[in-house]
Amino acid sequence: MTTLPPVDILRQIARLQQTDGLFPSVRRNRSLRYARADTNVFFTAVTVFTLQRLRPTLPAEGQALVDDVTRKAVDAYPLFKNKDGLNTYNFWPTKPSRHFPNGHLFGRFDHFRIPDDIDDTAMVYLTTTPGEAALLWLKEKLMKHANGAVYWVRNTFPAYQSLRAYSTWFGKTMPIDFDACALSNLLYCVYKYDLPRNQHDADSLTYLRDIIRSGRYRSDPFGCAPHYARPSLIAYHVSRLMQAFAIPELEPVRSQLIADARQLLNQATNRLEQIVLATTLLRLGERPPVIDITGIEADFAGFNFFIAGLLTAYETPLLRRWAHRPITQMRWHCDAHCWALVLEYSMLHE
Repeated sequence: MTTLPPVDILRQIARLQQTDGLFPSVRRNRSLRYARADTNVFFTAVTVFTLQRLRPTLPAEGQALVDDVTRKAVDAYPLFKNKDGLNTYNFWPTKPSRHFPNGHLFGRFDHFRIPDDIDDTAMVYLTTTPGEAALLWLKEKLMKHANGAVYWVRNTFPAYQSLRAYSTWFGKTMPIDFDACALSNLLYCVYKYDLPRNQHDADSLTYLRDIIRSGRYRSDPFGCAPHYARPSLIAYHVSRLMQAFAIPELEPVRSQLIADARQLLNQATNRLEQIVLATTLLRLGERPPVIDITGIEADFAGFNFFIAGLLTAYETPLLRRWAHRPITQMRWHCDAHCWALVLEYSMLHE
């Protein structure tokens, strides 16, 4: 494996950070020949989160780079805070709303404005130092939007419709949505800050465990994580949670995750996809085959970490039939986050 010194990768990430503190990303739909520069908090926060997890094992220069990147990123977070000043966060800027930035159509209609969500909120909380009052407020807020609090989930498998798991969205009228990767990030936040646990947490863990045990995360990844929609990314997120915390509820699927990740790794052709799966195995205590990262940038364009389905929220069966199709989805690409994944793999494999 050709290696790059961690500090060199960090310098590359730091060069990509814009003056506003954000990392640039692009949303695309290749079927429609659509591509737009995107302004979102997600890729900045998830990149910072990945770097912060690696910080303790970096040399002094690397730690200083992570701290500088973090400081600039955190300064940009208020742009994405709830429009009414609550301590939740949106994917896109909120004041004023800039949903589908740099676009010509969707951004003109309030119908396409999305509510705050657990994924972006968890990542902001994980990369800052929220006080106890803010954390307890968040836990109460989550309960008010969990499955069964007001509405019951419809867009999931029948076996999970009665689970009181957390929903992706904080919106008052948004349908309940279960996403395994977003739930993994939220539970990481719950465990990191040792927040009080309840049935919502237990049922969220039940959801994660069963989609793996049943094999549904492989046979229908969109149905299990509509905003990530690949088995590799579900395994990556769940393994990150398992590595960080001792969670007995997830241990029964450890061996299955390992076997699945090995099989998926053998089938993957994009090296970023391979890195995600190799990182999953490393977190689970395995030693996967070495991945050559020479000229790894060539694989960035063919890799996406996050998607937005334009029909995902709809519960009408006719529309749901099209929700999983690429023509109805936007896919996001971010070079800085790709480099963070390369750095994470490189350091875990040492």
